Amino acid sequence: MEEAMMLNVEGVRKKIYHGGTGEPPKFITGSKVTFHFRTLKCDGEGTVIDDSKTIGTPMEIVIGNMFKLEVWEVLLTSMRIGEVAEFWCDVIHTGMYPLVSKSLRCIAEGKDPTDWHMHTCGLANMFAYHTLGYEDLDELQKEPQPLTFVIELLKVETPSMYKRETWALSNEEKLKAVPILHGEGNRLFKLGRFEDATNKYREAVICLKNIQTKEKPWEVPWMKLEKMINTLVLNYCQCLLRMEEYYEVLEHTTDMIQHHPGQLKAYFIRAKAHAEVWNEAEAKADFEKVLELDPTMSQVVKKELRMLESRMQEKEEEDKLKYKNLFL
Repeated sequence: MEEAMMLNVEGVRKKIYHGGTGEPPKFITGSKVTFHFRTLKCDGEGTVIDDSKTIGTPMEIVIGNMFKLEVWEVLLTSMRIGEVAEFWCDVIHTGMYPLVSKSLRCIAEGKDPTDWHMHTCGLANMFAYHTLGYEDLDELQKEPQPLTFVIELLKVETPSMYKRETWALSNEEKLKAVPILHGEGNRLFKLGRFEDATNKYREAVICLKNIQTKEKPWEVPWMKLEKMINTLVLNYCQCLLRMEEYYEVLEHTTDMIQHHPGQLKAYFIRAKAHAEVWNEAEAKADFEKVLELDPTMSQVVKKELRMLESRMQEKEEEDKLKYKNLFL
């Protein structure tokens, strides 16, 4: 083990466990860096907070892509392939770690790390900030502290060596990708490939949500992005209707209506989902709201209400037959 040494960065100490091989990699902008890491508290016991090897998936970041935990880029660019090193980082570098850790844990649990379908107002965001859903991360967030990172550098790929996924794009590249993803989703929808279309819409929403986190809630740039997101989410919901995922449609549209009560299309799609699960009163209430927002929809709504009435009659007959058979 080499002696501990200082990097040319305030508040960072490095100790090499294994020196790695070859020449130092070229960490040019856009390079994808793959590594394993273990995060420990500096509490005398070396309490482990996160360990990518336990999760089973190495971490990836793109150089120059404004990763939330900026110090990791600094640490990695001091390493060689195969090197294993320990880095002590002062609190000036670790304040964002709880948010990074939450995203990584969500991924490991199969959850969406961006929570893209949640449309929360500024006040709700403020309260959400105080609980990340994990007690140890809440503690770190309330009382930031120095952390130790043990990192093993696995590989470094220049931009030409790998296909850049959406998460690896810059904000400008994400904005350019959104209309392409949107158009591809529309094309797949017309072809009846609804699941494939949902993937395109969802990817576009994630792009916009990532950009939106850099803006102040409810200010003009944020609202422009929110409008684009709502359009994509409603397209996503139309796919879900065709896929008969009615309760997921109800979840998304209800969330949108709570924060954007003038969304006519959200009421219409939610009404159709209510109708499919025999929520007669709720469906009628939503169709009435559609008419209130746009009286020119009267013919369309009348047709939907006739279909609803027919469905309810069919269900009533089915229920009568089912209960009759119970007493035979």
